[in-house]
Amino acid sequence: MTVRRPPEGSRFLYESFDATSARLEANERVAQERWAALDFRLQQIDTVLERLEKRIWIGVYGVAAFLLSQMAQAIIAAATK
Repeated sequence: MTVRRPPEGSRFLYESFDATSARLEANERVAQERWAALDFRLQQIDTVLERLEKRIWIGVYGVAAFLLSQMAQAIIAAATK
């Protein structure tokens, strides 16, 4: 029984190159990177929207507090006359 050793040198000299599978693998890697970039960008947009929502609610509460204080001031002014 003889042990067969692989030939020396580049494997591409002895193995056939399948361009179709290489192209598919490259396209799959590109698609994975695009999905990762899209997911990252969507997370950033979600974070910005959450911050904006908090700011809007702070503004709404500020306006409501101002209106309530004006109403309370008007009631106190009317009660002291």
